[in-house]
Amino acid sequence: MHANPVLAEALRGNWVENRHRGAFILVDAEGAVIASGGDTERPVFPRSAIKSMQALAIFDRHAEEKFHHSQEELALACASHHGEDEHVSGVAHFLGRMGLSAADLECGAHMPTNSKAREALRAEGQPPSPLHNNCSGKHSGMLSVALAMGVPTPGYVEREHAVQQAVRDAVERVVGEKLSEDRCGIDGCSIPTWAAPLRAWALGFARMATGRHLDERQAAGAQALFDAATSHPHLVAGTGHLDTLVMAAFKGRVMQKGGAEGVQCGAIRHKGWGYALKCDDGNMAASHVMVAALLLKYADPDAAQRAVLEQFVRQPIKNVRGNAVGELRAVREAI
Repeated sequence: MHANPVLAEALRGNWVENRHRGAFILVDAEGAVIASGGDTERPVFPRSAIKSMQALAIFDRHAEEKFHHSQEELALACASHHGEDEHVSGVAHFLGRMGLSAADLECGAHMPTNSKAREALRAEGQPPSPLHNNCSGKHSGMLSVALAMGVPTPGYVEREHAVQQAVRDAVERVVGEKLSEDRCGIDGCSIPTWAAPLRAWALGFARMATGRHLDERQAAGAQALFDAATSHPHLVAGTGHLDTLVMAAFKGRVMQKGGAEGVQCGAIRHKGWGYALKCDDGNMAASHVMVAALLLKYADPDAAQRAVLEQFVRQPIKNVRGNAVGELRAVREAI
């Protein structure tokens, strides 16, 4: 088996210190490959990069009809938020409208990702709650599915629960293939995560961007979720994050979402293309370099959008004193 290509490298001074290999693929809604590199057939866990696909269960099970979810709520259902005030209050409101609270969330609690939010919580002497979990918006959406289906909410994270069966079904239909029991794990927020080839994840995003090969309800749901996420990019991630900055800059033309362990997925919506990439060693900063390089080449950025992407395609490496001592950068022409 051939090794995946080196897509990013870290220099210290004038010498390459680390090389980051990975695979990427860009396809249209028919599955035609626009560009690719590395092994795109090896199944990978997409982690949080496919939250918008998982949120299609909201539409499949008519939860949006029962609760009339706002754009903000749909954006949070797609989010890996940073636990900033807008995120925490938004999820609390989301749950409250359904007659639920943080006590109904089964994602667990962790400190906010955002440093200022962490400091504020510590200053108040308060422990984090499940509302601060970066997946609490997704879990709120899943709870809405449970209520719409009329099934018990406790245990909604379990693989055999009706909610997770609905989520699995939604993902399978959009990527066009079955998710195998022998490639299943548990994500950080306790729900199942299923491995599939990068090609399948990219195809799913192309189909969501265009509505091609989806039924009418799924196509409408995909458009609503992409519109919500790209209209409220701060809710999807947070201050300074690549996902937020890219979607804000592209003003609806790009849906971008990262996942743990170096996964990046999304859609170049105006072209109807979906993409997926995985940094082999799971380095998130290197995966940001890779996806920024991909979007620079294929998303037709204007000057302002290019400036945002260039922040990530070449990232300074600083020492403890704050001096630049190297850089993390894309390998020229690798993508």
